[in-house]
Amino acid sequence: MKIQLALDRLTIPEAIRLTRLVESDIDWIEVGTSLIKEFGMESVREIKKAFPHKTILADTKTMDNAKYEGEISFTAGADIITVMGNAPKVTIETCLEMARIHQKRVMIDLLNTSSEQLKSLLTMKDAIFCLHISKDEQELSGKNEWKNNEISAADPAPMHTIAAAGGITIDSLPKLLAGGIDIAIIGSAITKAANPSEAAKQFKQLAKGGVIINE
Repeated sequence: MKIQLALDRLTIPEAIRLTRLVESDIDWIEVGTSLIKEFGMESVREIKKAFPHKTILADTKTMDNAKYEGEISFTAGADIITVMGNAPKVTIETCLEMARIHQKRVMIDLLNTSSEQLKSLLTMKDAIFCLHISKDEQELSGKNEWKNNEISAADPAPMHTIAAAGGITIDSLPKLLAGGIDIAIIGSAITKAANPSEAAKQFKQLAKGGVIINE
């Protein structure tokens, strides 16, 4: 399992400083939607410049204007962009085409995606699929089950790469690992931890199938 660090509600310097603390124990770096909305593509450029050897995901959550958003994201240094699963099919297909042109990848965020939409998406074998519990759902309803129609944490489609996001903790990670999740997207459990470096180490140990060793 890969660990994707989600950077949200930070300044660019704060995001870079924090990532340096945990760099050795995370695989992918997500430039969160909040950074992109507040600081634009400069956030992607600066984080790619700081971590050129890491896979950088720009969480654009594209719903429209896919050619433009794909172009500016990949040009800024993103290796992966996100598109919403409930976006028009042509938008998702355009994101995938832009990724092919730039030799990059696309993650489809399945938040609020219907069963009918999902059936169509499952034919897109080049995409990464993300099971996502929104921050609002976490805070207002306490939802913590990573399920989305036919794809779930317990039974992911074997031909696809599956990610999970939204309130993942040390306690919930083993369930995702047992369910065959390929990428755990972790934000505040690392970024808001008293000791981010130690938290990242613990997540990495579990992601490798190990146990937490407290020194």
